[in-house]
Amino acid sequence: MKDVIIIGAGVSGCAIARELSRYQLDICVLERESDICEGTSKANSGIVHGGFDAKPGTLKAKLNVLGNSMMDEMSKKLDFEFKRNGSMVVCQNEMGIPALEKLLEQGKENGVKGMKILKREQALELEPNLADGVYAVLHIPSGGIVCPFGMNIAYAENAAQNGVEFKLGTEVQLIERVGQDYRIQTNQGVFETKYVINAAGVYADVFHNMVSELKIHITPRRGDYCLLDKTAGDLVRHTIFQLPTEKGKGVLVTPTIHGNLLLGPTAIDIEDKEATATTAKGLQEVLEKCTKSVKNIPFKQVITSFAGLRAHEEHGEFIIGEVEDAKGFIDVAGIESPGLTSAPAIGIYVRDILAEKMELKEKENFVEERKGIVRFLDLPKEEQNRLLQENQAYGQIVCRCEQITEGEILDAIHRPLGATTLDGVKRRTRAGMGRCQAGFCTPKVMEILARELHLELKDIRKNGRRDVR
Repeated sequence: MKDVIIIGAGVSGCAIARELSRYQLDICVLERESDICEGTSKANSGIVHGGFDAKPGTLKAKLNVLGNSMMDEMSKKLDFEFKRNGSMVVCQNEMGIPALEKLLEQGKENGVKGMKILKREQALELEPNLADGVYAVLHIPSGGIVCPFGMNIAYAENAAQNGVEFKLGTEVQLIERVGQDYRIQTNQGVFETKYVINAAGVYADVFHNMVSELKIHITPRRGDYCLLDKTAGDLVRHTIFQLPTEKGKGVLVTPTIHGNLLLGPTAIDIEDKEATATTAKGLQEVLEKCTKSVKNIPFKQVITSFAGLRAHEEHGEFIIGEVEDAKGFIDVAGIESPGLTSAPAIGIYVRDILAEKMELKEKENFVEERKGIVRFLDLPKEEQNRLLQENQAYGQIVCRCEQITEGEILDAIHRPLGATTLDGVKRRTRAGMGRCQAGFCTPKVMEILARELHLELKDIRKNGRRDVR
């Protein structure tokens, strides 16, 4: 019998797991994929939102601003990449000024500091490549960018360091109430627990509706993106938004934390919870709309495209709390944008819900900090030499585009919740994320995975559900 079972190893589930790992609890995370960060959390904009867009008084607004304020501290403690590059919302003409003013007042009400509306000439001093049609902008200095999978993995690893059990390749099939507890049927057997935390992304409604007569509905909202090479990464410094619509913050243009340029996303409601393929129509929409914000975009430098699904709840609000007619079952549902920004605050919010229901005793040996994978070529020469003396694998470049060494890949495989697939290595080290999109390094990464995991080459996968070896 577990104290707490968390369904879903995305950024919300892992932030909750890390926060609860402070306490003397038996916690398990169930994830149907072969790795953490395989769903919504791996395919988003990587934006740390300022908090101006959420409606005042909503949970989205509260947790967005709190999560944003926590990001500096958490990125240092858990060693993931984060930068406050600032955001801008552009309008195309004088008719858009009232909308910018509304966002400004809304942000102030939410507690966002430092915002101001800039005329075109002022904005061009900060962003010379704003499109010719941009009339004015709302400037939000507190906006930032983060590595979404790096953040997700950091929270998961620290939770694992503190005793949280992760059951990967474990798909929840049925949840039943048994007395005051819950029985969870999976493809890997039955689990029993006192409390369930439902952080299952686009499937959160499925699990909620198994235990409650008060039904909810999650609509998968597909977002298509284009990623450009690092040669285009300095086109803008800020994250450039368009005026938001009822379906979200619109198509943005932003530098990524690793120096690329990202365009997107679309916002297309679909029914298929697995439909993550891009479409020609969606990508064309991205390319056309982003030119309204930024000019001189070198579209020939696009190196890949991808799509992700956001978990849109029909009322457009986060659903976080104990289900009224299913005591002990706590929803963390409808976590779309600004879910990534809100994740640190979501962890605390859910902890407080549990604290009202059970006694939480702090551990004496809680590990507050986590150290990420060393980026070898960013180290000073003396540190590089020290590492080379310890492990010659740091002297072997495997990924030429991103300059990733074999030593970094070995670390990714053998650390807590280590990589078992090509995508697992990619998300932890960036091997395969460069200009050639793994065209050069795939065979070598496969060889390393096979050797270290004692597998045949034919058993190495790009991704996929399977038991952890």
